[in-house]
Amino acid sequence: MTSRRFTRKAVLAAAVSAGAIGAAATVALAIPAGASTMTAASPHYTFQTINNDRDLTFNQLLGINSAGKIAGYFGSGMAGHPNKGYTVTSPYHQGDFRNENFPHSMQTQVTGLNNVGQTVGFWVPKGPSGANFGFYRGSNGEYHNVKTPPGAANASPEVDQLLGINDHGVAVGFYTNSANNNRGYTYNIHTHKYGRVRAPGSSLGLHGTSLTAAAINNHGTIAGFYVNSHGVTVAFVKRTNGQFVTIAFKGASMTQAFGINDSGEVVGAYQLGTGSSATSWGFTWKNGHFTKVNDPHGLGSTFINGVNDRGDLVGFYTDSAGNTDGFLAKP
Repeated sequence: MTSRRFTRKAVLAAAVSAGAIGAAATVALAIPAGASTMTAASPHYTFQTINNDRDLTFNQLLGINSAGKIAGYFGSGMAGHPNKGYTVTSPYHQGDFRNENFPHSMQTQVTGLNNVGQTVGFWVPKGPSGANFGFYRGSNGEYHNVKTPPGAANASPEVDQLLGINDHGVAVGFYTNSANNNRGYTYNIHTHKYGRVRAPGSSLGLHGTSLTAAAINNHGTIAGFYVNSHGVTVAFVKRTNGQFVTIAFKGASMTQAFGINDSGEVVGAYQLGTGSSATSWGFTWKNGHFTKVNDPHGLGSTFINGVNDRGDLVGFYTDSAGNTDGFLAKP
């Protein structure tokens, strides 16, 4: 299984793994590339590298709640380095890590968590199929598999991931259909009801806009990314009033949103260039303003995956030795 780091998530959290990047509105407020402004200087953050020493070559931190509890995983997914999920609490020493892996799975990533003890993610079964499936873990510690929405035309092997959850138990994620397009959806863990997340005007058919829903706050506002009509991946925010805001960093070959807090602060990463010359940079975005935020140890490869209501950020970067390291940034 590839890392969730887009394609973030090889770009997004290792969006996301195999098939990932890698999350219906009637009113659209589009912000074209370059319409959002960039702050002249990044705000001051204190950065802390946080790695599980069971695999110091690869860690990704994907979500953080208001208490500072962090969700993530170690292991690149390559031979000898399987993805293994965890949560970790302050002060983030090795003894503060707790394993979290779907029962009998070969690989697991914990991608999101809320303030009431629930987590979400996806898991890979043992065997050669290459499929992955979403899950949530309840406050009582029980794991629950989440299948794709009823009637979905799934890719083969199946790709289905939950990426975020709010305090009301509404999770967001995506599945990949048989035309290799992502379909964003919501899933209520209490009522077990699904909802579709799509860009305005997008077809409901197999070949409609590919979209990933990556995060949801307690107001029901969803953040993620989709492929626009020019074939470029751009970020979005979808509000409960139907307003759909497109977010694209000027000059970027890709912009992806991975997290959002209750004040509407969005976090993610944008990519400059393509192929072997591409670089990736973390950002926060609020009210039309981008702020570049990068771990000082990252070599053009910082991804911000989660933000809590205090403005604390989590993500990962690539260091000078080529390792992927998790980080926490506090304003």
